[in-house]
Amino acid sequence: MTALSQTKLKIGLVSVSDRASQGIYQDQGIPELQTWLENALVDKFDVETRLIPDEQSEIEKTLIELVDIHQCHLVLTTGGTGPAKRDVTPDATLAIADREMPGFGEQMRQVSLHFVPTAILSRQVGVIRKDSLILNLPGQPKAIKETLEGVKDENGRVLVKGVFAAVPYCLQLINGLYIDTKPEVIVSFRPKSARRT
Repeated sequence: MTALSQTKLKIGLVSVSDRASQGIYQDQGIPELQTWLENALVDKFDVETRLIPDEQSEIEKTLIELVDIHQCHLVLTTGGTGPAKRDVTPDATLAIADREMPGFGEQMRQVSLHFVPTAILSRQVGVIRKDSLILNLPGQPKAIKETLEGVKDENGRVLVKGVFAAVPYCLQLINGLYIDTKPEVIVSFRPKSARRT
């Protein structure tokens, strides 16, 4: 395993919405993601944000730019993951991917099914491009938080783990970056052999 990097975490946040990108209504995806990350991560991080329409070529171009040029370690998209004709975020994400990480999409749907039966309509994916992880998240702020954090009972006990529990170790494996989360928000999992002492 490579030596752990001391590089500062860089995150790309992409909101995909025709109406928000046209100014018809205010985007809520990026502010929700940024607030959640600030509350959940122990480590300081830099952010690159993009608000773009539901156009596959535009989404592909944006994801490539964030990974290849801005060198974001993690890119989170919100919106455009359903079955409607304009929902092309997963298609664009898969088109620019080096490898798919199917477990992320499976777990996102598993979490969402605890709240809405229409979660089975979601086509969210997780992929790796170069040394970066890209995850498609839902468009609704409430669903973004649920997907990242998981399902908790009234006492805060986790019933179904959120997808972000696996993100720190995934980043460590693909690019050597070591980040951690605040356990009161979400407990990040990594094997004992991969933990920093």
